[in-house]
Amino acid sequence: MSGPERDAFDVRPTAEEMLARTRAETESTRGRLRVYLGMAPGVGKTYKMLEEAHRRVERGTDVVVGFVEPHGRIHTVALLDGLEILPRRRVEYRGVVIEEMDTDAVIARHPTVAVVDELAHTNVPGSPREKRWQDVEAIRDAGIHVISTCNVQHLESIADAVATITGAPVNERLPDDVLAAADEIELVDMSPHALRQRMRHGNVYPPERTQVALDRFFTEPNLTALREIALRFVAQTVDEELAEIGPTGTAARPSVTDRIAVAVDESGASRSALRRGATLASAFHAPLLAVVVETPEGERRSFDRERDLRENLDYAEDLGAEVVRIMAARPGSGLIEVLRRRRATHLMLPYHEVRAMAGFRRPSLAEEVLRELPSVEVHLVAEEERPR
Repeated sequence: MSGPERDAFDVRPTAEEMLARTRAETESTRGRLRVYLGMAPGVGKTYKMLEEAHRRVERGTDVVVGFVEPHGRIHTVALLDGLEILPRRRVEYRGVVIEEMDTDAVIARHPTVAVVDELAHTNVPGSPREKRWQDVEAIRDAGIHVISTCNVQHLESIADAVATITGAPVNERLPDDVLAAADEIELVDMSPHALRQRMRHGNVYPPERTQVALDRFFTEPNLTALREIALRFVAQTVDEELAEIGPTGTAARPSVTDRIAVAVDESGASRSALRRGATLASAFHAPLLAVVVETPEGERRSFDRERDLRENLDYAEDLGAEVVRIMAARPGSGLIEVLRRRRATHLMLPYHEVRAMAGFRRPSLAEEVLRELPSVEVHLVAEEERPR
């Protein structure tokens, strides 16, 4: 019997239980992925990865090196001593023999952990898989944990922006979903000045390549921009993890990245608030939210006011905002609910003069928000004066 009439003594799992069990078993047997992320070559990602490999070997873990490219850096090469290194697969392409990771050999050896450098690498044509991240996925499917490395500019969503900033095309690209699905991401951080000093000391490139690299890709402005991108990416990742964990106790977890919200009504001040919000969102590389709170009183909005509201919302969408409409008994309660749920850090609020009646003044919308969400920065924005 099945469904609601299923016999109480029938202990056979249902189809749903079988599916849930299969998924749980798959997740538990699949290898984990840890990625060392850097802003640029030379910050020490591979070095950190090999240090971790040695720590695991010392703890008795079975570790092999599937592929590491030390680029002739003596300190990195030294860290390969004492680790088991699997032979590489040699592929001839256009008369040149190129070495790639032998993924089948890694799977056949079946260690507990495989060390695989340069996650965004493109394999030589004729390889079983086009990209190294696909090799890593196959290794993880075999139940082997992987430690890898990646530079932030190789992420698909970031590559074009990096190319614009640095003037250098980014050919090796990694789908964002691959890194987002990693179990652990550790940022290997370094100041632009320190990285340039490391390069001058010959610890990144050979002397004949160093000055050219310093003058082109590794300039102080380029490295500063790349570092900011890397820091924001990791902060966003942490923010998403906090959102998945949810609040603790009665207080919501604070956001570690900026999120800009604009309260939108039919007024001209809303347009000014939207422009200010869009400017701030662009400067912070933050999402922009346009919030409309519908109240019972608002349902009786005149035709002209409804038209003006619609125009303001169209303007918000033109600025790239996500529009959120919510029904609430009062504007304040509805707005606070959205700000809390979406973990906004800044609120652009259209300024409207409030006149007190017979010495009695209700708290303003800004005061309501600050009382309930003191961590939110509230910006009152007045309508811009039109030129006469």
